[in-house]
Amino acid sequence: MTKIAVVFANGCEEVEGLSQVDVFRRLGITTDMVGLTSTEIIGDHQIKLICNQVIGSDLLDYEVVVFPGGKQGAENLRASQELGDIMISRQAANKWNAAMCAAPIAFAHYGLLNNADYTCYPGFDKQTKKEAPSGHFKTTITVTDYQNRIITSRGPATAWAFAYAIAEAVGVSTKELKEGMLYNYLANNIKDSL
Repeated sequence: MTKIAVVFANGCEEVEGLSQVDVFRRLGITTDMVGLTSTEIIGDHQIKLICNQVIGSDLLDYEVVVFPGGKQGAENLRASQELGDIMISRQAANKWNAAMCAAPIAFAHYGLLNNADYTCYPGFDKQTKKEAPSGHFKTTITVTDYQNRIITSRGPATAWAFAYAIAEAVGVSTKELKEGMLYNYLANNIKDSL
């Protein structure tokens, strides 16, 4: 059974994290909300998030660990030595790790983006390139690097695409949900509404 953890830090971009939890649970994937330092997290827009647990070595048991962005949230994730050590161990165990928006700066700091294809929020690529100069920055909506088991995405509007990319990487079909959530409709018609 697929099991995913979404790690929330104070200052996170709430929509990015909650979109992941929502989509994964709709797909029937066991999904835990994990707080960086507490089970109560305050997001960047002052939304209180209640998590199931706090980070620990059990993050090694999840098929995927996901980091939402938000500048302050990403900086808090990056600053955690405990979380960094866990994520390094996850990569060594060939586990999937995913980060979006500003959060790839944490992955770069931990060394996870070395020789990996990735994307991030515009402008944060300057930081990732400094800490992971061998990484390959892309400007696509999502990037799935199968060799390094890294999935990344750009920002709030790309949260659903990110969730679907993660689910698909672990072999979960998203076809029906994309239709049911009107994602396909959005993808096919957004240019007409602009």
